[in-house]
Amino acid sequence: MQVGPIAGALENFGIPAAAALASAIVFLIVFVLVYLVGKALVIPIVDRSLKSRDLDEHARRPIKKLASIVIVFAAVAVAFGMAEYGNFLQSLATIAAAATLAIGFAMQDVLKNFVAGLFIYTDKPFRIGDWIEWDGNAGIVEDISLRVSRIRTFDNELLTVPNSNLTDGVIKNPVAKDQLRLKFVFGIGYDDDIDKATEIIVEEAEKHKGILEDPGPSVRLIELGDSSVGLQSRIWIDNPSRADFVKTRGEYVQSVKERFDEEGIDIPYPNRTIGGGLELAGMDGIVEPADD
Repeated sequence: MQVGPIAGALENFGIPAAAALASAIVFLIVFVLVYLVGKALVIPIVDRSLKSRDLDEHARRPIKKLASIVIVFAAVAVAFGMAEYGNFLQSLATIAAAATLAIGFAMQDVLKNFVAGLFIYTDKPFRIGDWIEWDGNAGIVEDISLRVSRIRTFDNELLTVPNSNLTDGVIKNPVAKDQLRLKFVFGIGYDDDIDKATEIIVEEAEKHKGILEDPGPSVRLIELGDSSVGLQSRIWIDNPSRADFVKTRGEYVQSVKERFDEEGIDIPYPNRTIGGGLELAGMDGIVEPADD
Protein backbone atom coordinates (compact mmCIF):
# COMPACT_ATOMS: atom_id res chain seq x y z
CA MET A 1 0.00 0.00 0.00
CA GLN A 2 1.56 3.29 -1.21
CA VAL A 3 0.93 6.67 0.38
CA GLY A 4 1.43 8.65 -2.88
CA PRO A 5 -1.61 7.37 -4.81
CA ILE A 6 -3.85 7.80 -1.79
CA ALA A 7 -2.58 11.34 -1.23
CA GLY A 8 -3.16 12.15 -4.94
CA ALA A 9 -6.73 10.86 -4.77
CA LEU A 10 -7.40 12.97 -1.68
CA GLU A 11 -5.96 16.08 -3.37
CA ASN A 12 -8.31 15.53 -6.31
CA PHE A 13 -11.20 15.82 -3.90
CA GLY A 14 -9.77 19.04 -2.55
CA ILE A 15 -9.06 17.65 0.92
CA PRO A 16 -6.49 19.79 2.78
CA ALA A 17 -3.30 18.23 4.19
CA ALA A 18 -3.86 15.29 1.86
CA ALA A 19 -0.36 13.86 2.34
CA ALA A 20 -0.59 13.78 6.15
CA LEU A 21 -4.09 12.33 6.04
CA ALA A 22 -3.01 9.66 3.54
CA SER A 23 -0.13 8.63 5.77
CA ALA A 24 -2.49 8.36 8.74
CA ILE A 25 -4.92 6.20 6.73
CA VAL A 26 -2.14 3.90 5.56
CA PHE A 27 -0.77 3.65 9.11
CA LEU A 28 -4.17 2.72 10.52
CA ILE A 29 -4.97 0.14 7.83
CA VAL A 30 -1.55 -1.54 7.98
CA PHE A 31 -1.52 -1.57 11.77
CA VAL A 32 -4.94 -3.27 11.94
CA LEU A 33 -4.04 -5.82 9.25
CA VAL A 34 -0.67 -6.75 10.77
CA TYR A 35 -2.16 -6.94 14.27
CA LEU A 36 -5.07 -9.16 13.23
CA VAL A 37 -2.91 -11.45 11.11
CA GLY A 38 -0.33 -11.67 13.89
CA LYS A 39 -3.00 -12.56 16.48
CA ALA A 40 -4.50 -15.16 14.16
CA LEU A 41 -1.18 -16.83 13.34
CA VAL A 42 1.30 -16.21 16.15
CA ILE A 43 -0.88 -16.69 19.26
CA PRO A 44 -2.09 -20.21 18.29
CA ILE A 45 1.51 -21.22 17.52
CA VAL A 46 2.71 -19.90 20.89
CA ASP A 47 -0.19 -21.64 22.65
CA ARG A 48 0.57 -24.99 21.02
CA SER A 49 4.25 -24.61 21.89
CA LEU A 50 3.42 -23.92 25.54
CA LYS A 51 1.01 -26.87 25.70
CA SER A 52 3.73 -29.13 24.35
CA ARG A 53 5.81 -28.13 27.41
CA ASP A 54 2.94 -29.22 29.72
CA LEU A 55 2.27 -25.71 31.01
CA ASP A 56 -1.21 -25.25 32.46
CA GLU A 57 -3.60 -22.45 31.47
CA HIS A 58 -2.51 -20.19 34.31
CA ALA A 59 1.10 -20.41 33.20
CA ARG A 60 0.26 -19.91 29.51
CA ARG A 61 -1.86 -16.80 30.02
CA PRO A 62 0.87 -14.23 30.88
CA ILE A 63 3.19 -15.56 28.16
CA LYS A 64 0.43 -15.18 25.58
CA LYS A 65 -0.14 -11.63 26.81
CA LEU A 66 3.55 -10.94 26.30
CA ALA A 67 3.30 -12.33 22.76
CA SER A 68 0.34 -10.01 22.10
CA ILE A 69 2.40 -7.01 23.22
CA VAL A 70 5.20 -8.03 20.84
CA ILE A 71 2.65 -8.24 18.00
CA VAL A 72 1.45 -4.71 18.80
CA PHE A 73 5.01 -3.36 18.63
CA ALA A 74 5.62 -5.21 15.37
CA ALA A 75 2.39 -3.83 13.89
CA VAL A 76 3.37 -0.29 14.90
CA ALA A 77 6.83 -0.67 13.34
CA VAL A 78 5.48 -2.04 10.04
CA ALA A 79 2.74 0.61 9.92
CA PHE A 80 5.27 3.41 10.48
CA GLY A 81 7.36 2.12 7.61
CA MET A 82 4.42 1.74 5.22
CA ALA A 83 3.11 5.20 6.14
CA GLU A 84 6.52 6.67 5.20
CA TYR A 85 7.09 8.09 8.65
CA GLY A 86 10.82 7.54 8.20
CA ASN A 87 12.14 10.62 9.98
CA PHE A 88 9.54 10.31 12.70
CA LEU A 89 10.37 6.64 13.18
CA GLN A 90 14.07 7.44 13.56
CA SER A 91 13.29 10.09 16.15
CA LEU A 92 10.98 7.71 17.94
CA ALA A 93 13.68 5.01 17.97
CA THR A 94 16.18 7.43 19.51
CA ILE A 95 13.69 8.51 22.17
CA ALA A 96 12.74 4.89 22.84
CA ALA A 97 16.39 3.88 23.28
CA ALA A 98 16.99 6.65 25.80
CA ALA A 99 13.73 5.87 27.60
CA THR A 100 14.59 2.16 27.69
CA LEU A 101 17.94 2.91 29.31
CA ALA A 102 16.35 5.17 31.94
CA ILE A 103 13.51 2.74 32.61
CA GLY A 104 15.97 -0.14 32.84
CA PHE A 105 17.86 1.54 35.67
CA ALA A 106 14.63 2.52 37.43
CA MET A 107 13.04 -0.88 37.10
CA GLN A 108 15.89 -3.24 37.93
CA ASP A 109 13.91 -4.94 40.69
CA VAL A 110 10.83 -5.26 38.49
CA LEU A 111 12.85 -6.82 35.68
CA LYS A 112 14.60 -9.11 38.17
CA ASN A 113 11.24 -10.33 39.46
CA PHE A 114 9.95 -10.69 35.89
CA VAL A 115 12.87 -12.93 34.91
CA ALA A 116 12.42 -14.88 38.16
CA GLY A 117 8.76 -15.40 37.25
CA LEU A 118 9.79 -16.88 33.90
CA PHE A 119 12.12 -19.29 35.70
CA ILE A 120 9.28 -20.34 38.01
CA TYR A 121 7.07 -21.10 35.00
CA THR A 122 9.75 -23.10 33.20
CA ASP A 123 11.53 -24.84 36.09
CA LYS A 124 8.32 -25.52 38.06
CA PRO A 125 9.80 -25.59 41.59
CA PHE A 126 6.21 -25.37 42.82
CA ARG A 127 2.69 -25.06 41.45
CA ILE A 128 -0.53 -23.39 42.51
CA GLY A 129 -1.92 -25.33 45.46
CA ASP A 130 1.49 -26.53 46.69
CA TRP A 131 2.57 -26.08 50.28
CA ILE A 132 6.01 -24.40 50.31
CA GLU A 133 8.43 -23.12 52.94
CA TRP A 134 11.11 -20.41 52.50
CA ASP A 135 13.08 -18.04 54.77
CA GLY A 136 11.12 -19.08 57.85
CA ASN A 137 7.74 -18.63 56.10
CA ALA A 138 5.27 -21.29 55.00
CA GLY A 139 1.95 -21.40 53.17
CA ILE A 140 -0.12 -22.54 50.21
CA VAL A 141 0.55 -21.02 46.78
CA GLU A 142 -2.64 -19.31 45.54
CA ASP A 143 -1.38 -17.41 42.51
CA ILE A 144 1.78 -17.07 40.39
CA SER A 145 2.26 -14.06 38.12
CA LEU A 146 5.30 -12.87 36.21
CA ARG A 147 6.28 -10.43 39.00
CA VAL A 148 4.95 -11.76 42.30
CA SER A 149 3.47 -14.89 43.84
CA ARG A 150 0.63 -14.84 46.37
CA ILE A 151 0.84 -17.31 49.23
CA ARG A 152 -1.78 -17.96 51.92
CA THR A 153 -0.17 -18.71 55.28
CA PHE A 154 -1.59 -21.24 57.71
CA ASP A 155 -2.76 -18.28 59.83
CA ASN A 156 -4.89 -17.22 56.83
CA GLU A 157 -2.66 -14.26 55.97
CA LEU A 158 -2.07 -13.48 52.29
CA LEU A 159 1.59 -12.81 51.46
CA THR A 160 2.54 -11.09 48.18
CA VAL A 161 6.10 -12.27 47.60
CA PRO A 162 8.41 -10.93 44.84
CA ASN A 163 9.39 -13.82 42.63
CA SER A 164 13.10 -13.12 43.08
CA ASN A 165 12.73 -13.95 46.79
CA LEU A 166 11.54 -17.41 45.78
CA THR A 167 14.30 -18.08 43.24
CA ASP A 168 17.34 -16.60 45.00
CA GLY A 169 17.02 -18.77 48.12
CA VAL A 170 16.14 -22.34 49.04
CA ILE A 171 12.50 -23.37 48.59
CA LYS A 172 11.20 -26.39 50.47
CA ASN A 173 8.31 -28.13 48.76
CA PRO A 174 7.29 -30.93 51.16
CA VAL A 175 4.58 -32.29 48.83
CA ALA A 176 6.44 -32.14 45.51
CA LYS A 177 6.39 -35.95 45.19
CA ASP A 178 2.78 -36.32 46.41
CA GLN A 179 3.97 -38.13 49.55
CA LEU A 180 5.15 -36.74 52.87
CA ARG A 181 7.15 -38.47 55.60
CA LEU A 182 6.31 -37.48 59.16
CA LYS A 183 8.59 -38.05 62.13
CA PHE A 184 7.68 -38.01 65.81
CA VAL A 185 9.74 -38.97 68.87
CA PHE A 186 7.99 -40.89 71.64
CA GLY A 187 9.80 -40.89 74.98
CA ILE A 188 9.40 -43.95 77.22
CA GLY A 189 10.83 -44.73 80.65
CA TYR A 190 14.11 -46.58 81.14
CA ASP A 191 12.24 -49.40 82.88
CA ASP A 192 9.75 -49.86 80.00
CA ASP A 193 9.97 -52.59 77.35
CA ILE A 194 11.44 -51.04 74.18
CA ASP A 195 10.23 -53.90 71.94
CA LYS A 196 6.67 -53.63 73.28
CA ALA A 197 6.63 -49.86 72.81
CA THR A 198 7.97 -50.26 69.26
CA GLU A 199 5.26 -52.81 68.47
CA ILE A 200 2.53 -50.45 69.72
CA ILE A 201 3.87 -47.51 67.68
CA VAL A 202 3.91 -49.58 64.49
CA GLU A 203 0.49 -51.17 65.12
CA GLU A 204 -1.20 -47.81 65.64
CA ALA A 205 0.36 -46.53 62.42
CA GLU A 206 -0.90 -49.55 60.50
CA LYS A 207 -4.43 -49.03 61.89
CA HIS A 208 -4.68 -45.43 60.73
CA LYS A 209 -6.31 -45.17 57.29
CA GLY A 210 -4.40 -41.98 56.43
CA ILE A 211 -0.98 -43.63 56.83
CA LEU A 212 0.52 -45.56 53.91
CA GLU A 213 1.39 -49.24 54.05
CA ASP A 214 4.07 -48.78 51.38
CA PRO A 215 6.42 -47.24 52.42
CA GLY A 216 5.52 -48.77 55.74
CA PRO A 217 5.96 -47.23 59.21
CA SER A 218 9.25 -47.72 61.01
CA VAL A 219 10.68 -47.04 64.48
CA ARG A 220 14.26 -46.27 65.49
CA LEU A 221 15.83 -45.72 68.91
CA ILE A 222 17.55 -42.37 68.50
CA GLU A 223 18.43 -41.08 71.96
CA LEU A 224 19.00 -41.92 75.60
CA GLY A 225 17.85 -38.77 77.34
CA ASP A 226 18.11 -37.62 80.93
CA SER A 227 14.73 -39.04 81.82
CA SER A 228 13.53 -41.03 78.79
CA VAL A 229 14.44 -43.30 75.91
CA GLY A 230 13.58 -41.68 72.54
CA LEU A 231 11.85 -43.82 69.90
CA GLN A 232 11.42 -42.04 66.58
CA SER A 233 8.44 -43.09 64.48
CA ARG A 234 8.55 -42.53 60.70
CA ILE A 235 5.30 -42.68 58.75
CA TRP A 236 4.21 -41.66 55.23
CA ILE A 237 0.98 -40.02 54.08
CA ASP A 238 -0.32 -39.71 50.52
CA ASN A 239 -1.43 -36.52 48.68
CA PRO A 240 -0.88 -34.41 51.79
CA SER A 241 -1.93 -30.88 52.52
CA ARG A 242 -1.01 -28.93 55.63
CA ALA A 243 -4.42 -29.69 57.17
CA ASP A 244 -4.10 -33.42 56.44
CA PHE A 245 -0.61 -33.52 57.89
CA VAL A 246 -1.60 -31.86 61.18
CA LYS A 247 -4.79 -33.92 61.55
CA THR A 248 -3.11 -37.25 60.76
CA ARG A 249 -0.19 -36.67 63.10
CA GLY A 250 -2.48 -35.55 65.92
CA GLU A 251 -4.73 -38.61 65.64
CA TYR A 252 -1.76 -40.95 65.41
CA VAL A 253 0.07 -39.52 68.43
CA GLN A 254 -3.13 -39.59 70.47
CA SER A 255 -3.77 -43.26 69.64
CA VAL A 256 -0.21 -44.21 70.62
CA LYS A 257 -0.53 -42.31 73.90
CA GLU A 258 -3.78 -44.10 74.72
CA ARG A 259 -2.19 -47.52 73.95
CA PHE A 260 0.79 -46.66 76.13
CA ASP A 261 -1.60 -45.85 78.98
CA GLU A 262 -3.45 -49.16 78.49
CA GLU A 263 -0.22 -51.17 78.42
CA GLY A 264 1.31 -49.37 81.39
CA ILE A 265 4.13 -47.79 79.38
CA ASP A 266 5.27 -44.58 80.99
CA ILE A 267 5.90 -41.33 79.11
CA PRO A 268 8.16 -39.57 81.62
CA TYR A 269 8.60 -35.85 81.93
CA PRO A 270 11.85 -34.15 82.93
CA ASN A 271 12.51 -33.80 86.65
CA ARG A 272 14.42 -30.87 88.04
CA THR A 273 15.98 -30.91 91.53
CA ILE A 274 16.77 -27.55 93.07
CA GLY A 275 19.56 -27.61 95.67
CA GLY A 276 21.47 -25.10 97.74
CA GLY A 277 20.90 -23.06 100.87
CA LEU A 278 19.14 -19.82 101.76
CA GLU A 279 21.21 -17.01 103.16
CA LEU A 280 19.66 -13.89 104.68
CA ALA A 281 21.62 -10.68 104.95
CA GLY A 282 21.05 -7.60 107.08
CA MET A 283 19.62 -9.45 110.08
CA ASP A 284 21.80 -7.77 112.74
CA GLY A 285 19.26 -5.10 113.58
CA ILE A 286 16.39 -7.48 114.11
CA VAL A 287 15.59 -8.01 117.83
CA GLU A 288 14.20 -11.37 118.82
CA PRO A 289 11.12 -11.24 121.00
CA ALA A 290 11.76 -11.75 124.68
CA ASP A 291 10.75 -15.02 126.21
CA ASP A 292 7.69 -14.81 128.43
